[in-house]
Amino acid sequence: MDLAYFQTFREVAVRQSFTRAAEELGYAQSSVTAQIQKLEKVYGVQLFERYGKGMRLTSAGEELFSLAVQMLDLFQQSKEKLSRQGGGTLSIGTIDSLSSYYLPPYLQKIKQQYPELRVQLHPGSEEDIIKRVKDGSLDLGLILDHKPSDLSLTWLTLRKEPLILIARPGHPLEQHHEITLNHLIHAEWIMPEESCNYRIMLEKLLNRSGYPYRIGFELGNPEAVKRCVMSGFGISLLPEMAVMDEIRRGDLMKLPFSHPDIQLSLQMVIHPKKWLSIAVREFIEMIKEETISEAHITGIPGGNDTSE
Repeated sequence: MDLAYFQTFREVAVRQSFTRAAEELGYAQSSVTAQIQKLEKVYGVQLFERYGKGMRLTSAGEELFSLAVQMLDLFQQSKEKLSRQGGGTLSIGTIDSLSSYYLPPYLQKIKQQYPELRVQLHPGSEEDIIKRVKDGSLDLGLILDHKPSDLSLTWLTLRKEPLILIARPGHPLEQHHEITLNHLIHAEWIMPEESCNYRIMLEKLLNRSGYPYRIGFELGNPEAVKRCVMSGFGISLLPEMAVMDEIRRGDLMKLPFSHPDIQLSLQMVIHPKKWLSIAVREFIEMIKEETISEAHITGIPGGNDTSE
């Protein structure tokens, strides 16, 4: 059986869509369908089932998915060990803020060291990234969270990431030397998508306080949020890394607001038993050496030691 079939199967399982898997792999959808049908014929089982407008793995499909991930991982390991090169693939799950404002310098450095390395960035929610690290389809995840959420994985807390309340210069809130929740009553908020960790954290705080607030815009990425704030449509809360350039230029202003319940850390999450290539290990070490301040690692004792 061609290993490409298992790669196709893994993509369909992860994306829960023949169409999206075909787009990712560069295949015609008919080719993806044919490969899955071939696998089902070989194993004599149905691998996927429809539910509503979506699709999911059958119990047999879940069993094969676990094995397929291991087979593909072992194949990648064998290629690198035999070639003694640091090529292969670096697969990172992350959120928009980190892929845009944190990762680029590190990706540039690792590509300079390993020109043949193929880098894949997989955007998603924190929950989705953790799930994909756990099933082995990602080498690592980089997220913003306040604490590790799944202790079966290995977590590296890289640094605290301040969350900044921003507005357009000249906004009425600019007159306050210190902003409290009381000042934010009826404020017009420009929010990121509902699954965003810092939005969830902010809304919990606002709802718990009982103060009314309005969501004027709900946007999918930090760049769109910043553009709306600069246009004077309202205020927003974003990671410091996403807004520092605009604050330095005077396009945005940082409002004097902080709260102990609004704190996040930059976290790296890795499966403790996943084989990591030389290039992936060096990438992790690069980030640890240049980013970690007061870092600590949380995971299963005896797991994959990423500090080697």
